[in-house]
Amino acid sequence: MTPEEHNKALGICHLAYGGLSILMMFTIIFMFGAILFAIPEGGPPFGVMMIFAIFMLIYSMIFTLPSFIAGYAMLKHKPWARTASIIAAVLEVMSVPIGTAVGVYSFWFMFSDAGKALYDKNSVYQQRPYALHNAPPPPPPASDWNAQTSYGREHEYVPPTQPPDWRGQ
Repeated sequence: MTPEEHNKALGICHLAYGGLSILMMFTIIFMFGAILFAIPEGGPPFGVMMIFAIFMLIYSMIFTLPSFIAGYAMLKHKPWARTASIIAAVLEVMSVPIGTAVGVYSFWFMFSDAGKALYDKNSVYQQRPYALHNAPPPPPPASDWNAQTSYGREHEYVPPTQPPDWRGQ
């Protein structure tokens, strides 16, 4: 895979991990609410339980928000995407097994030479004058063979010329 493809895959992985974390957070809050309303009257105070639920929501967002930021920055090729990805990976690595996999992949790519070069200011990847709204690069210049042939049409076969026969004279 090219560094651009690794970057795109890693950005999608960060977004997928963030989406999965949000889904899990809403599932836990729903179950927490169901348990809270199933407790009889003599249970813990409602205010204390709501403070605990809000604390859990904020705690989950602190660990999930960097994944969304890193995924967005990597897919948009922001110059600060490498830093955001490393920060997100530090937080994701603690979530076994999916977060660990995304975090290790992020560390592997961002600390490799290709990852460093992708986000280096003097890199070939950063010097893209043709990149207007993620436009593809211009095609490579035609080689001699392509310049001599026309596309879609083959030349007629011409046999090579025979050298003169000097032996018969």
